[in-house]
Amino acid sequence: MEQNMLNRWLRLRAGGGRFRRPVSFALVMASMLTLVLVTACADRDGPAVPGDGQQVVLITGSTSGLGREVAYRMADAGAHVIVHGRDAERGEAVVRKINEDSPGSARFYRADFAGLDAVEALATAILRDYERLDVLVNNAGIGGPEERTESDDGYELTFQVNYLSHFLLTHRLLGLLEHSAPARIVNVASAAQTPIDFDDPGIEQDYDSWRAYGQSKLAQITFSKTLAGHLADSGVTTYSLHPATFMDTRMVRQAGIDPRATVDEGAEAVMRLMTGDDVEHGGYYDGLERDQAHAQAYDEQAREKLWQLSREYVGLED
Repeated sequence: MEQNMLNRWLRLRAGGGRFRRPVSFALVMASMLTLVLVTACADRDGPAVPGDGQQVVLITGSTSGLGREVAYRMADAGAHVIVHGRDAERGEAVVRKINEDSPGSARFYRADFAGLDAVEALATAILRDYERLDVLVNNAGIGGPEERTESDDGYELTFQVNYLSHFLLTHRLLGLLEHSAPARIVNVASAAQTPIDFDDPGIEQDYDSWRAYGQSKLAQITFSKTLAGHLADSGVTTYSLHPATFMDTRMVRQAGIDPRATVDEGAEAVMRLMTGDDVEHGGYYDGLERDQAHAQAYDEQAREKLWQLSREYVGLED
């Protein structure tokens, strides 16, 4: 089994000339280990394949807070939920509750979005295990650390976890989404939006945690707008939203902020974009209402710069 996974990973890294990053033996072994960990966690819980006609939904960061509530709601509606997170214990608890208490089903995959190799391994596992994907919700995120921190790949951590990793995951799963069309992509962003300084996208000068967070969230919105154009006539639609202000989540409480909204409010807004009929492809929403994002999200030159920068960072070739 390990040799087969190593061969699969080598083909993934080298096949089709899609990746620029050089493949070292150490990197391959580390990536294979990540894939083994993802696979081991996945095989412990839930059905490997959803039932015939069952909707399949992937929600990143669904072991707590907003993502967990959306996972429960989709399972209550009968969907098969791919639960993702970093904490296996919390993930398995979510899956167990869904499989025991709802008409839907679930399976857990562990991956840390601080490493792009973990994202690639997650995508590979999902492509291996599923024949369809109806909805992808890019929800996982962190608040900006007080001190500038780099990811495993050398990028500013908040930008990578909140945006770059989702950019890569979305691209890796686009074929499956198109095969399953009509399908949807929902990017959970924020009203806290800061324009990207393309001369210093990694915020190496004058780092500020709120700037890092706002930049990553505007990048998600901008990505949604750009992706909408690329997905024309594909049957896949994409949206972004600010679900609610300072929901009662662990991230908000750990930041020392008094919650102003409930997780239920945020979940209602996300569910509308996942299931509603009256939503605009490429649109940005504040809660349940269509809204305007920061002007940079509508600047064609900025959108193209971000698209190309993101492809370079994650190693995708044209």
